[in-house]
Amino acid sequence: MNRSRSQRFYDWQQLAQQVEYSVSALARACGVSVRTLERRFPPALGDTPGRCLRRLRMHRAIELLRDGSTVKETSACLCYQDPSHFSREFRREYGLAPKEYRNLREARKYRIRP
Repeated sequence: MNRSRSQRFYDWQQLAQQVEYSVSALARACGVSVRTLERRFPPALGDTPGRCLRRLRMHRAIELLRDGSTVKETSACLCYQDPSHFSREFRREYGLAPKEYRNLREARKYRIRP
């Protein structure tokens, strides 16, 4: 793998959204096989491509929900085929459903402090 291809691994955050958080599409965008991406990715970023993409996706979900997007809108923006799949992954990552997170954020936003 030449230097320009290696450099593409460092642009993965921008590529992730363009390739809809898909490991195989990310590998194609980098000009390497999925296996090569998996071998080269951990030393560069400390985790597997799939885990990094999931983590990035969940961080983006938090941003979208925080900005007032609905669960359905957030799910679509993050390229999930089914909002319930998004909700399950969100709950697995954060321990509460995205709707609960949104409601919690809304409650804190309007809380009156003494």
